[in-house]
Amino acid sequence: MTPTPRPKRGAVELLISTRKGAFRLKSDATRASWKLRGPWNLGQIVNHMVLDPRDNKTMLMAARPGHLGPSLFRSEDRGKTWVEAKRPPAFPKAKKGKPGRSVSHTFWLQPGHDDEPGVWYAGTSPPALFRSTDGGNTWRGVDGFNNHPDRKKWLPDEATPPDGATLHSINVDPSDPRHLVIGVSVAGVFESTDRGKTWKPMNKGCDMDYLPGDDHEYGHDPHCLGVHPLDSSRLWQQNHCGIYRMDRVAGEEDRWIRVGRNMPKAIGDIGFPIVMHPRDPDTAWVFPMDGSSVWPRVSPGGKPAVYRTTNAGKSWTRQDKGMPKSQGWFTVKRQCFAQDARESIGLYFGTTSGEIWASKNGGGSWKCVAKHLPHIYAVEVAGVRP
Repeated sequence: MTPTPRPKRGAVELLISTRKGAFRLKSDATRASWKLRGPWNLGQIVNHMVLDPRDNKTMLMAARPGHLGPSLFRSEDRGKTWVEAKRPPAFPKAKKGKPGRSVSHTFWLQPGHDDEPGVWYAGTSPPALFRSTDGGNTWRGVDGFNNHPDRKKWLPDEATPPDGATLHSINVDPSDPRHLVIGVSVAGVFESTDRGKTWKPMNKGCDMDYLPGDDHEYGHDPHCLGVHPLDSSRLWQQNHCGIYRMDRVAGEEDRWIRVGRNMPKAIGDIGFPIVMHPRDPDTAWVFPMDGSSVWPRVSPGGKPAVYRTTNAGKSWTRQDKGMPKSQGWFTVKRQCFAQDARESIGLYFGTTSGEIWASKNGGGSWKCVAKHLPHIYAVEVAGVRP
């Protein structure tokens, strides 16, 4: 286990990706007041924007600038200036007479290991993994996953979810840059221990309510997946079919445990995002949604709330102080819930209705700190490190 670092203090900066551009929201030193700046790339769909915590100045933005197709933009001065990547993620040109594939959009951006400056990973729709070794300027596909012989079995229909399936939740083990764990829509969780050359499914224990039988090797639908930064043997997952925890023990089978069954039955354990406490592997937060038969994907009963566990999922506590008591039909997407690394943990989520909600006491109370933004796709804390 990595030694627990000292918590950070001071102002917090949020990077907000939306359907109509990107914004920056910065707090004062006490996180009591907030100032909105932007937008960048107004009118463009921005799926994800991330500041590299290794140098605290390089930023990448995944955008879809209208009819021009998907691209990536880079900044080396914390967003003051931007340039388009020289070679964004793209599939190789198909051979003559053969069907080809094209990237719809880059969905997820992930800085590499601390010992590999300049390395980034990107997940796309349709699901594919790409790697850059020059700070995000040029990208190459990770052929071990993209051309895996079982790919067609893992992904028989790449357009099942709304907006298409994605490769998301790219996790780089802080203790081993060769170790990668990813989540893939309608395919599952996959692991590599050799920087992506070989892969294996890691889905035992996950339910599949939409197919009969148990322990399907693949075909699962993880919504958000996290490997804890201080203990890579602890994993958390918010799935289409519940909330899960995994505790990896040497010599034993890796298996997910559905800790979401401990959520209140009237709420259920369906949602998109999951957030881990940066210093306590037993603490996590989720934002549940209505997963009933018609899947409205809104807060159950129009009463939004975050739920927290401090005992690895054995029990969950509702946290809704400051949120609407009724008629609050929030939807929070998988990349729209984030935490800072302050002594008193700050939590931040963005909604499809363009609001940013913040808590500076670990979810004990909430405040709407920005309104009237476009449909929010992602919220990141700039340069976060536990």
